[in-house]
Amino acid sequence: MIKWIVIWGVVATLSAIVAGLLAAAKRRDHSGWAAWAFLFPPIVLVYLFVPKNRGEKRRRPTLDEEDAMHT
Repeated sequence: MIKWIVIWGVVATLSAIVAGLLAAAKRRDHSGWAAWAFLFPPIVLVYLFVPKNRGEKRRRPTLDEEDAMHT
C-alpha cells in the first residue's frame, strides 16, 4: 500500500514539472498548469495538444498594482 502512495507522489510531482515546462514552452500560465497536473497527472496528455499562445504572455499584476485596482 505504501509503495503505491509513493509511486503516485512521484508521478504527480513529475507530471507537475512536465506541465510547468510545457506551459512555459506554450506561453501559458505555468502555475495553474502545474497545479492541475499535480492533482490530476493524466491531464498532461491534454496539455500536449493545447495550441501555443501566439500573443504576448499575460503578466500577473504585482501586489501593489492589484491593491490599486481594488481601491
